[in-house]
Order: sequence, then structure tokens, then C-alpha cells
Amino acid sequence: MPSITLSNLHYSIADAHPLFTGLDLGFAAERTGLIGRNGVGKTSLLRLIAGEILPQAGSVAVTGTLATLRQSVQPQPGETIADLFGVRDAMALLARAEAGTASADELAEADWTLESRIEEAAARVGLAATADTALGQMSGGQRTRAALAAAILAAPDFLLLDEPTNNLDREGRDAVRDLVRGWRGGMIVVSHDRELLEEMDAIVELTSLGAARYGGNWSVYRARKDAELALADQGLADAARHATQMGREIQSASERQARKDKGGRKKAAKGDMPRILIGALKRRAEESAGAGARLAERKRDEADETLAAARAKVEVLQPLTVEIAPSGLAANRVVVEVEHVSAGYVPGVPVIDGLSFVMTGPERVAIMGANGSGKSTLLSLLTGLLAPWTGRVKVVTEHAMLDQSVSLLDPTLSIRDNFRRRHPETGENECRAALARFRFRADAALQIVGTLSGGQTLRAGLACTLGAPKPPLLLILDEPTNHLDIDSLEAVEAGLRGYDGALLVVSHDAAFLDAIGVGRWVDLGGG
Repeated sequence: MPSITLSNLHYSIADAHPLFTGLDLGFAAERTGLIGRNGVGKTSLLRLIAGEILPQAGSVAVTGTLATLRQSVQPQPGETIADLFGVRDAMALLARAEAGTASADELAEADWTLESRIEEAAARVGLAATADTALGQMSGGQRTRAALAAAILAAPDFLLLDEPTNNLDREGRDAVRDLVRGWRGGMIVVSHDRELLEEMDAIVELTSLGAARYGGNWSVYRARKDAELALADQGLADAARHATQMGREIQSASERQARKDKGGRKKAAKGDMPRILIGALKRRAEESAGAGARLAERKRDEADETLAAARAKVEVLQPLTVEIAPSGLAANRVVVEVEHVSAGYVPGVPVIDGLSFVMTGPERVAIMGANGSGKSTLLSLLTGLLAPWTGRVKVVTEHAMLDQSVSLLDPTLSIRDNFRRRHPETGENECRAALARFRFRADAALQIVGTLSGGQTLRAGLACTLGAPKPPLLLILDEPTNHLDIDSLEAVEAGLRGYDGALLVVSHDAAFLDAIGVGRWVDLGGG
């Protein structure tokens, strides 16, 4: 049976920070969701399994074949689906065979089913494409689907998928979920897409304490995790109370011994006791005090060990809190007005044609549409990066935009300096307090943005946008859930639910949109 076994695995990243120390973990031929906070090592684990990087110690044993989803497909000029699938030479051979110029040996090697299998794999992920379709003519979401089709072409025993639904529209997400639901081999999926995780047979959670496996899908994991955390928290509280009580008992015993010793010294000072008796009493007192001290020390050590063991069951993590100050937006104020707008990039070929909608007061609106339907174009119109061909666009001045590349941040500056640049009225303490709420405490706030991971960059962007002393009246978010781990995502959802300004969100994450209370959708179509 196909399997993956990790034995006593040790791996550290470039700065010698250990990701895995003695990790033992196994994967069977089932669909496994791999979850954990940003930076815990999920992508590194997939790369170790795929053999792209090697562990410092331990072993990775794979029985069966593997295929890995390419997370980011950046096409080169002239690249086609055939290049992505790695079958350019095989397709060229078929072309020669059809033209009658192939040799007998080549004809014997020709795979006459290849083209149909490529189209079938593409169809399984909801993509209409052939081997000669140019990658450069496809949207980012379409290229992600194509990469997924390339991974399943050879029917591997294990699929390794790293955030497969990122950048996909609703139709693409549904296609990936359908593929996962129907997959009968092994699959390891790194994802924060809770809808996708509902299709899993098991969940493996990576933490700084190691890895834990939970049978069942996301809902089953969540219920068991909540119960485990409650039990662990209770155990920690009990151990802490026991350690405190032990400290009090040791202190009381020490004070009693001190009073007894003091009484003995007073009696000896009267001079009515033989010297030999005084010496014997002194030795006995010292022996008793020494035995008591040793017993107290042993009890203290036992209490500390119990407390440490209890703490080990509860991962100590800095919580991400998103507390947003009031915006002061009036209920009847118009924040967005789009009137009969047409726009595009090629004359005569509009991406948006005749669009009209209005946002008033603290509305929460989601922009929907397939990849390529014009969502990014609409955001460019709203932020003034693109002028409409016809019609009118009006947006309240006090707005902020957080796009997928987090371009509001200067990659050459620290997180702290980016915050002060955007909010020069804030003092140093106010700035540091805002960043600390997003887990950028002390020296972490001095990290250069260009050195951050994708999840850290998005978190820094959220800090600089939502952490302002007075938040914007309108907040525009472009796929804000990409690269966020689930704990951070849920914290952001909680924060946005408390935001009293207007929200305009481009997102295909139905669970996220529901959690933040979106009440209206503007559908650009396209699929």
C-alpha cells in the first residue's frame, strides 16, 4: 500500500531556527489536511516529502509515486500547457507521427492517449484547455487549475497540494473540492480553506510542540481540539494551583522551623543548660532543618515538573487580536458610487461595461465573479489607478485598500517605519502597541518588510491598515484570506465584525464572507 513515513526527522531553516526536532509522522493512502500557524513548517514538510530539500537528520520513506502542485506558475514567453505538464517532447513526437515523419522506434514510444488525458485532467479541475494553450493568455486562477491538472495527469499515489484554492474563483474552488472529494489515492493538502478541509479523512496539526493527527474532517477536528484545549487548560490551572499551594506550605514550614530555632537559642542563652546538651540540641536542629529543606526542595521540584508537563500540553502562542477603533461613519453617507462605468485596457474591448452600484453607510459588500471577470479592474477604478472610459466613479476620501501583494507597504522599510509613514500622527508607544496586537512585538516590529513571508507580510499590512488610531470610513480588501493561517483568519474575522465602517471585499472564501457579515453581493459574472 502507498505510504509516507517520517522517522526522527530534524530540519532547521537558514537562520538555524529548528522547525522539526525528532518528528515521527506517517501518512496513509487517504486525504489528509495539514494545518498550523504561519511559519510552523507546513510547506517545508511538503518539500521534505517531495525530496526538494533534505533533512539534517532522520529519514523520509515514500512507497508509491508523488506529484506536487506548483503553487505559483509564472509563465515564460511561448510556454504552453504542454510545457507545464512536461510533455512538450511527447507532443512533438505525436505531431511527427501524424505528419508521417516519425521513425519506427519513435512510433513504438508514442503515447496516443496523451492529448485526451491532458484534456480529461484539465476538465477534472473545471478548465477547458488543450496541450497547445498558451499559459500567458490564462489568468492566475486558470494557471493554478492547470498546475493542478498537471499534478493529477500521471494518476500518482500521493498528491501534495499547497494552498490549492488560493487565487481561485468560486467555480475553481468548487472544481478543486470536487476533485478532492472524488480522489481515491493519498493526498496531503496544506490549506486554510475550511470548506476544502471538510472533505478530508484526517487532519494533521503542526505546532511548535510537534505534530498531532485527528481522524475525520475539519468539523470533527475542531470539536476534538476544543475539548483537548479545555482539558489541557484545566490541567494547567490545577498544576499552577498545586505549585502555589506547595510554595505556601514550604514557606509556612520554614517559618515554623525559624520560630523553633529562635526558641532554642533563647533557652540556650539563659545559661541553665549543660554545654553538651546545648550542642546535641543544636546538631539535632541542624539535621532536622536540613532534612526539612531537602524534603521541601524535592516537593518544589515535583510541583515544578508537574506544572511544566501541564504547560507542554498547551502551546504557548502570542494571540492575534484585532481591535479596531470607531470610524465615525454616518449611516446615510455614500462611500462608493459607480455610475454606468465602462473600462478596460485594450480600446474597444471593455473588461467592465455599464456597471452601476452604490454603497451607503456601514454596508458590507462582496465583489463576486469568475477569474478574469474584472474584479481587479474594478479595484483599480475605485483606487484611482485606472480611469473609466465612460461613466463616473466616486469614492469617499477616507478609505484604505489592502491588495493581494500588500503594495501599501514599502518593502525596504521596517514594519514600524511603514506604520509611522502611513500614520505620522502616532507616537512611538502608540505605534508599538498597535503592532503588538498583530504579534509584531519588540524587535519583531523592526523586521524589514521585504524579508517577511507571505503570511507575515499580509499580517503587517493588516496592522498598518486596521491598527490606525482612526480607521478609514471604507476598507477595501482584495482576497485578504490568502496566506493567513486559520487561527489568524478567525481573529481577523472577529476584528472585522467589530469594525463599524464600510467593507468592500473581493473574496471567494464563502466561510469568510459569512463570518464578517457580508449582506450584499455585486456579481461581475464571467462564469
